[in-house]
Amino acid sequence: MTEKSDNSHIELADREQEIFRRVVEAYIETGEPLGSRSLSRQLTENLSAASVRNVMADLEYLGLIFAPHTSAGRLPTEAGLRFFVDSFMEFGAPETNDRREIEAQLDRAASSPSMDTMLTEASEFLSGVAGGAGLVLVGKRDVRVRHVEFVPLEKTRALGILVGEDGSVENRVLDLAPGTTPSQLTAAGNWLNAHVAGRTLSEARQTIANLRAQTRAELDELAAALVEKGIATWVRGDDANSDQSHGSAGQLIVRGRSRLLEDVRAAEDLDRARLLFDDLEAKNDILSLLGQAEAGEGVRIFIGSENKLFSLSGSSVVMAPYKDAEQKIVGAVGVIGPTRLNYRRIVPVVDYTAQTLSRLMQARLG
Repeated sequence: MTEKSDNSHIELADREQEIFRRVVEAYIETGEPLGSRSLSRQLTENLSAASVRNVMADLEYLGLIFAPHTSAGRLPTEAGLRFFVDSFMEFGAPETNDRREIEAQLDRAASSPSMDTMLTEASEFLSGVAGGAGLVLVGKRDVRVRHVEFVPLEKTRALGILVGEDGSVENRVLDLAPGTTPSQLTAAGNWLNAHVAGRTLSEARQTIANLRAQTRAELDELAAALVEKGIATWVRGDDANSDQSHGSAGQLIVRGRSRLLEDVRAAEDLDRARLLFDDLEAKNDILSLLGQAEAGEGVRIFIGSENKLFSLSGSSVVMAPYKDAEQKIVGAVGVIGPTRLNYRRIVPVVDYTAQTLSRLMQARLG
């Protein structure tokens, strides 16, 4: 149902798991920090407050909990909440009452001549359940891109933000190649904004593919000339013997460095080839980023600072896409609220609301 982050590097012993779970559950229920003395009385294992504090210190070291101020109890960090949601929570079907209310409200709204009525009902229902704001994103297929931005989250993850000409905003968490820098993400966003603004996502992909093909053709022509002159060797694919790999773009293995010093034009051509390699690789990366940003399946959970889209501190977003009769994603519904959302209840409700909207829209438009 949900897409999970990679927390596989964190392993907790049974005692640590129980203490961590109780700290998080206390925060979700009350919003207050949980102290070691109170926690020691709740544990199934007989532990002193001092022993509990030692375990808490280990959890703090892992970045899962923190003390909001001196001599206070502990609260989960944003990373701790993410770890808890990904590793400790199991999401099933929504509660019977929630399911019936979703169906009743949306079925009534489906008889309205305006589809906006149905979407408004979905938003209002989710707002009531979450105690926050209900969200609806509409019309994904027809949106033309106004602005694209990539915001780094972690070393290998970024947030792709797509702003449409109609004012709609969508975000996707993207997986990055190791070594990707923030400046490269900024450059990718700037390049996209210069070349695809005003186009739909499908048109944008085609534009990038065409530019990539032009770059590849220019590179092939230049490489052939250098090979013909005996200055370089052109290799397709990876080559374990070369100093630098360019994958599917091929490689240009330079030889005869002394000859290059005598032939200024050849040196210029070689520099141009290197620039084309970089250009082709950048277009491949940009195409991959755009494809990930457009894709979206299942419930997405953004906790705290992961939620760059709305620029709200101390909030979480839970969203799920809904589809048309052709099973294409046409929008998304969800909620935005405090990080201590009742995820166990909210996630199934958002998912079921999206499924119900899909069913009603397919019946209406099919």
